[in-house]
Amino acid sequence: MLLIEDLQVMLGDKEILRHIDLEIKPGETHILFGPNGSGKTSLLMTIMGYPQYRVTAGKISFKGEDITHMTINERARLGIGMSYQRPPSIKGLKTKQMVEICSGNGVDVSALADRLNFSDFLERDINVGFSGGEIKRSELMQLTAQNPDLLLFDEPESGVDLENIVLIGNTIGELLQREHKHIPGKSVKEMKEERTKMGLIITHTGFILDYVTADMGQVLYNGILACKSNPTEIFKQIKEVGYEECVRCAI
Repeated sequence: MLLIEDLQVMLGDKEILRHIDLEIKPGETHILFGPNGSGKTSLLMTIMGYPQYRVTAGKISFKGEDITHMTINERARLGIGMSYQRPPSIKGLKTKQMVEICSGNGVDVSALADRLNFSDFLERDINVGFSGGEIKRSELMQLTAQNPDLLLFDEPESGVDLENIVLIGNTIGELLQREHKHIPGKSVKEMKEERTKMGLIITHTGFILDYVTADMGQVLYNGILACKSNPTEIFKQIKEVGYEECVRCAI
């Protein structure tokens, strides 16, 4: 459902992504590792359609449709949603209003807020004075209301304490239809085949791997995707030998 072919991207006068090939099939979740400045956030922003990330070559397809030059709102309507590492604060716009805008279909905002322990924040301006964990929960409320088919997460553990990481990790698992619940009469294989949502998650700490069973891990280094393997094994190698050595061995 998401296919990226030979993607090359400029930010200003600098090439930040080079010859990116990536495919995420329905029901799959991919983890993206990489040091600061390697282009991870730039890749997510490009998929989401931010115009300052200028595609100079290659193609992005989603649900079989070429979205390379679509606007952000067109991609959102098509079913792409993103949780940002540092979303803006918006004075004058209440969290409840934002969640209702994201939904567009009369979602029960109060019930959703209860699930995320966020009821006390509904009448507060978006992200104004929020802690790191509160910002992440606000983002997850908006994503849950939007209910996209492709979910992009930019460091969901960033700035989050241990108490919040459990709630955030479990909620992401639910959004990706990966909560570890047995459905009577269905095998694990059948349940996996029924998943349709896709995820691409940036992580530095690896904490998200405790809550989401990912299908594939990849390393983005100096604008190049250089590794593709089991995400737990990749993270183990990164911790042992570092990014540069990990990438050198992979290629």
